[in-house]
Amino acid sequence: MIILFSEALILSFLTSLGLIYISHKFKIFMDYADESRPQNFHTAITPRAGGISILAGLLFYLGLPFGSTLFFSVLLAFGSGIFEDFHRSLSPKFRLLLQMGAAFSAIILTDAVVTYLGLGIYLPYWLGMIFSIFAIAGMMNAINIIDGFNGLASGVVLLILLSFSFTTYQQQNSELLSVIIVTTGATIGFFITNFPKGKIFLGDGGAYLLGFIIAIIGIFLASKYTGVSPWYVLAVFIYPVWEVLFSMIRKTSMGRSPMQPDNLHLHMLIYRQITHNNPKTALFILLSLTPFITLSTLYPNKSNTNIAIALFFIISYSLLYRYLYHKDQTSQTTIV
Repeated sequence: MIILFSEALILSFLTSLGLIYISHKFKIFMDYADESRPQNFHTAITPRAGGISILAGLLFYLGLPFGSTLFFSVLLAFGSGIFEDFHRSLSPKFRLLLQMGAAFSAIILTDAVVTYLGLGIYLPYWLGMIFSIFAIAGMMNAINIIDGFNGLASGVVLLILLSFSFTTYQQQNSELLSVIIVTTGATIGFFITNFPKGKIFLGDGGAYLLGFIIAIIGIFLASKYTGVSPWYVLAVFIYPVWEVLFSMIRKTSMGRSPMQPDNLHLHMLIYRQITHNNPKTALFILLSLTPFITLSTLYPNKSNTNIAIALFFIISYSLLYRYLYHKDQTSQTTIV
């Protein structure tokens, strides 16, 4: 497995270096700092093709039984975002259709459907399939939403993969563990060129790709092993999941469309009010998130424990957000 990890890392890293050169030379995949978007926190023209380098590392899936089964679905997930990175937007409906197709095909190919939610709650198979499809598509978009600073989205994914690797090892599934190892290597290969300097960005293709992979791994673990609670998976996912849900609630309460981007996500407030630095913002969040994921990893079979961990995270997040939001509004009023 060390060889697989190393090969995926090296291929992903070398592909990132090649993409950086090619993108600058031929002016493709470029993200321009002067574009008027609320998510822009960079000052240099930067290629957003990191998803390609991760996909290159994932080519080693083809030599793995579970990975080769999943590879078609991986391509669909990647395809739902890469056109956006090429500045050739797909319609939101078609993009969602590709995401749903990736989720559905992965569920069929791996037979991974969550029908037991823990605490004695069971779903009929058809409802479990619908739940699983929407969970996968939701995680794909959640990782894309938190992709705002160098190393943030990929760093969160690496923490989740580390947790899943321990849990998968405990369940003695060497095939799934190999897929996690390859994914980790491919992600680190990109991460090295993204954090801290941001020489290349993850892009929509990369964010959707990583969100898809961790979602299907989480669903597989929760659906196949009685020793893995679905609440453990939720607790490990709690930051991106709660970021999406909280943002939807926040925007709706302010009379805005939940789909409309803005600059009031927690990571943006942390940047403006605490770190004032791009990579330090990612580091601040990753260090804050680590204790929660570590605790969940210690108790993957305990539903009540993981519910408590998730609730404590939500309370901590909400209190920090409330404090930073008021501080942000006050500072803007003072400037005006």
